[in-house]
Amino acid sequence: YLANLHYLLLGESCKDPVITPSAYTTSDAVISSESVFIVELSLTCANGAQSVTLYADVNGRQFPVTRGQDVGKYQVSWSLPHKQASSGTYQVKFFDEESYSALRKAQRNNEDVNAIQPLFTVNIDHRVSRLQMTAALFILSQIAWIDKIAARLTKSFI
Repeated sequence: YLANLHYLLLGESCKDPVITPSAYTTSDAVISSESVFIVELSLTCANGAQSVTLYADVNGRQFPVTRGQDVGKYQVSWSLPHKQASSGTYQVKFFDEESYSALRKAQRNNEDVNAIQPLFTVNIDHRVSRLQMTAALFILSQIAWIDKIAARLTKSFI
């Protein structure tokens, strides 16, 4: 009975995970104000677990991982303002219920979160050219300038 209660409360535990990840990041900084990151993966567990609840951690920010309609399919996504989304490799740590609970406890108690081992990790590369970033920041500054002018004009007519 206690073993069944454990699965009901914590979800299934995955032993010896095998993953097939794919990742997408926006690379065109000109057409949006934020960089979007998406990680999709297939997960197979040696113990046959199929309903594993996952959480992702990227640079200390946690995100829930969505389970797909197909067994073993998962997705997580997040966005960052372009200024914060520098080019480089982003490490996405995936935690199951048990390890995520330990991570949150370590955070609450100001303990070393690096001591908590993720279930698995996926590295994704994000590349934005300096020219694209400069163009995007210029466009955003022009939009902000136009908004200020529009607000002044609106005030003068009211």
